[in-house]
Amino acid sequence: MGWGRMLLLGNLGQQLDIEDQRRELQELRSRVRSESRQSTQDIELRLDILERQSDEMKLYLAALVRYLAAKGQIDLEEFAKLVDEVDAEDGSADGRFKGDVV
Repeated sequence: MGWGRMLLLGNLGQQLDIEDQRRELQELRSRVRSESRQSTQDIELRLDILERQSDEMKLYLAALVRYLAAKGQIDLEEFAKLVDEVDAEDGSADGRFKGDVV
């Protein structure tokens, strides 16, 4: 491999070196593709878990708000206004909140 092969075998040595490099590149490409697929699968799994957790949290929040409203503990109009105020606190009324909870 390298200079020794080229000096001893000339053009044939260079061709062998090129073929070795080509093979090594193919192996690296295969490894990168494999790791890439694994990373994508890991990300998709984590995203599925987060979506399930988010759906579950929305379920519990909806049930809690409805329960409190049915018991007369909160007024839904006042609650909606409070939600809008809290939404705007982080500088953007976008249906998301990035500030401190308390």
